[in-house]
Amino acid sequence: MRTAPNKNRRKRPRSSRHQDPDHSSHDPVSHRSPSTPDPNHNQQSPTGKQPVFTSYIDTPNLPPKVKLLCEIVANTPSLEVDRVLDDTGIRICTEDVEDVLKLSYAYPAVAVKFFRWSGYQLNDRHSPYAWNLIIDMLGKHCLFDAMWNAIKSMEKEGMLSLATFASVFGSYVMADKVKDALLAFEVMEQYGCSSDIVALNSLFSAICRDGKTVDAKDFLKIVKAKVKPDADTYAILLEGWEKEQDAVNARRTFDDMVGEIGWDPNNFPAYDSFLNALLKGSGGLREAMRFFNILKDRGCYPGIRFFKAALNECVANCDIEAAKLLWDSMSVLDDCKPDIELYNSMICLYSNVQDVDLATRMFDEMVFNHGVFPDSQTYNILLQLLMENMKLKEAQQIFTEMVKNEFVPTHANCCLAVRVFLGGGDPYTAIKVWRCMIENYDFDLEDTGNLLVGGLRDLNRVPEAVKYADDMLDRRIKLTTATLARLRQGLAKAGKGAVYDEFLKKWELQEVRCS
Repeated sequence: MRTAPNKNRRKRPRSSRHQDPDHSSHDPVSHRSPSTPDPNHNQQSPTGKQPVFTSYIDTPNLPPKVKLLCEIVANTPSLEVDRVLDDTGIRICTEDVEDVLKLSYAYPAVAVKFFRWSGYQLNDRHSPYAWNLIIDMLGKHCLFDAMWNAIKSMEKEGMLSLATFASVFGSYVMADKVKDALLAFEVMEQYGCSSDIVALNSLFSAICRDGKTVDAKDFLKIVKAKVKPDADTYAILLEGWEKEQDAVNARRTFDDMVGEIGWDPNNFPAYDSFLNALLKGSGGLREAMRFFNILKDRGCYPGIRFFKAALNECVANCDIEAAKLLWDSMSVLDDCKPDIELYNSMICLYSNVQDVDLATRMFDEMVFNHGVFPDSQTYNILLQLLMENMKLKEAQQIFTEMVKNEFVPTHANCCLAVRVFLGGGDPYTAIKVWRCMIENYDFDLEDTGNLLVGGLRDLNRVPEAVKYADDMLDRRIKLTTATLARLRQGLAKAGKGAVYDEFLKKWELQEVRCS
C-alpha cells in the first residue's frame, strides 16, 4: 500500500454500549450474556434457548479447594449442602466464592445456598462480582422473582451497578421477554442506577444481539425524548440490522443517525455495519458502493469487515472498478492495512479476468510493500493463472517457491501442471509436480499418472516413462492399455523389447490381483 502523507487514524468510538464494572463480562454460558429480573414475573422457562454452562469438570488446573467446593455444589442435595460445607472445615475468601459461582451455573438453588453459607465467613461482605454472578445465574434460569429479591438485597448493600442491569436485560431478552427488559430499564432509577445512554445502549445490545432489533428501534422512538441517542446507539441498531440482513431498516436507521448526530469519521463501526447490511440486501454491491462513495466524499469510511466482504463481492461479480476504488481507499486508513485475505481477493479477481500482469504485481507487492506473506491459496490462484496463460517459466518459479515454503498445489492444479509442463516440453518440472502429487494425495491419480508416462514416452524419455510406470504399479495405480501400447512402441523402437516383456508380466499380475 502506498503511504499517504495524511493518513486518517480513526479513534475507536467511546464504549458506551458495553460498560463492564465488577468483572461482569464473565459469561459462564455459551449463549451471549443474559442477565437479571423484573418484578411480578412468572417463572416459566423459555424453550429452544437452553444455554450450555461451563462446568468445573471441563476446567483444568483448578485449585483443590475450589474443585472440592464445586463438587459439593454439583452433587449435594439442597437441604444437605450447609451441613456438608460445614463438615469440610474449609476457610474461604472472596475469590473462592467467585470461582465456585462461575462454575456452578447449572445448580442455581445449591449455588445460592453456598453463597449464603460463604457469607457467614465473609461477614456478609460479598464482592459486587459475586452478587452479579448470582443475579446472572438466577436470570439465566428464569428465576426472575428470586433475581429481583437478590437485586433488592444488593441495593441495600449499595452494590447495584449497570453491570447488574446489563445482566437483567440479557436474561429477559434470552427468555423472549423483551417487554420485561424494557420495564427493567424504566425502573433503574428506582434502584439508584441511572437510566442514561450507557444503560440504554446496554439494553439495545442485548436486544439486537438476540435478533430483535425492531423492538429496540420502536423503543428508541419512545425513549429518545428522555435519553438522547449517541453514535454507539445507532451502531448497535445497524449491527442488528446487518445480522438480520434487513437492508431496508438499515437504510432508515442510517438516515435517522445522520439527521440526529451528523457525519463523524470516528463512527466507522456504524458505517461498517450499515454498508455490510446493504451488501446483503437486494441492491447488493451496487447499492453498497453508492453509499460508500457518499461516505467517502464526507471523509467517512467503514471498517475492515466491509472492505473484506465487498472485495469478495467484487470477485464474485468480476467488478475491477469497484475493487480498485476500495483498495485505493484502504491506503488512506491506518487501521485498514491489507492482510492476506484482502490480497488473495485482489489476486483472485485479476486471475478471474486473466490479467496476469496485475495479479503478478499484486503478488510481488504483498511482501515487499506490506510484509504480507502468501499462503496456500495465494500460490494456487497465481499458479493456475500462469499455467492457463502458458507462462511456464513463471509457473515453474511459483511452484518451486511454494513447495520450498511447504505449501502444496491443489489436486486440480497438480493435474493441470503435469499436462501443461509436458505440453510445454518441460518434463523435469512435470515429474517434480507428479512426485509432489503422489506424496500428498492418494486419490484420483490414474489419469495424471498415465498422462505423465505417455508424455515422457512422447518426449523420447522412455527410461523415465518406464520408471514411473513401474512405480505406478507398485503404488497400485492403474495403467491403461493405451499407455502400455505406447510404452511397447517406445521400448521396441529402442530395441528393448525384453524390458517390455518383464513389465507386461508385472502389469498382468497386478490386473489379476485387482480382478
